[in-house]
Amino acid sequence: MFEGLDLGNMGKILEQMQEKAKALQEEAKNIELTAKSGGGLVTVKANGAGEIIDVMIDDSLMEDKESLQILLMSAMNDVIKMVEDNRKSQTLGMMGGLNPFGFK
Repeated sequence: MFEGLDLGNMGKILEQMQEKAKALQEEAKNIELTAKSGGGLVTVKANGAGEIIDVMIDDSLMEDKESLQILLMSAMNDVIKMVEDNRKSQTLGMMGGLNPFGFK
């Protein structure tokens, strides 16, 4: 079952994975994800690290607190989901080139 498993290379492989993970974290800060709600009345931007970097609110919502709250929550939830999906995609991409168990 574990034929071809080279435990001697496991340390190198783990080190490579850590280096790639650090590089991906740095790259993620340069990725910009945008979510809109209310037909564009509210826009929330986040970077790939999950930090909110901008919020834009149409002036027409300033008098309607309840609608503003709902649209803001919606846009924030959407951008958080985008960040999570981006992280998963990057992680799968990183793992795609590694074969720690030597399976063919």
